[in-house]
Amino acid sequence: MQNGTSEPVTTDAQEKAPIRDLLVSAAFELFTEHGYDSTTIDDIVRRAGVGRRSFFRYFPTKEEVVFPDHERALADMVEYLEAGAQDPDPVGRACGAARMVMRMYAEHAEFSVKRYALTRKVAALKAHETSVVWRYERALASYLKRRFATLPDGDVRAYTVAASVVAAHNYGLRAWLRSGARGDAAAGVDQALNLVHRTWGDAGETLVLVTRSSTPLWEIVQRLEGVTQGHSR
Repeated sequence: MQNGTSEPVTTDAQEKAPIRDLLVSAAFELFTEHGYDSTTIDDIVRRAGVGRRSFFRYFPTKEEVVFPDHERALADMVEYLEAGAQDPDPVGRACGAARMVMRMYAEHAEFSVKRYALTRKVAALKAHETSVVWRYERALASYLKRRFATLPDGDVRAYTVAASVVAAHNYGLRAWLRSGARGDAAAGVDQALNLVHRTWGDAGETLVLVTRSSTPLWEIVQRLEGVTQGHSR
């Protein structure tokens, strides 16, 4: 039944929920009932009780309705990284940014598990997920390139660390999702990210001390302590 416009009449319960949430909920109900490929955008808006224009106001494609939270998560990540322009531990900052994404999944555990199961089955969603992950990785690499700009291997280090952070995050997160979101999502992600941080976190500088082979070990240690203490002031 129409109200004189192209938008269907909605119930009181529907009006209380944001249209965006209605669309996501309707989409996943239909994907579960009929499968992703057999569900059309018209089916989704009909189930949600809104008009077709409302769908495209929030989601440019059907794939996007499966990943409704990633644009906000990416924006939050970029803001967090930009705020860490002077962070003395850029690798730690990158790991912290990945943990923000993990928390987004954990806050909506049931939905995250459903999305993971659906994405494993649908090739188009796997491809879309890959593009989403690539955008996170690119944001991390961009931040790290700026932080490692003075290092001779700055670019390759930035891209390598960014890829490592994403791989570690995905390893821990997907293990949690495969378990049906049992336990603490942060545990596996932290374990993997801590390994990345131990590998790369202290690799920002290399100190070279040239000395004679006859120099006593105690003197070498004394010189190193003097250099590092002076550098940290």
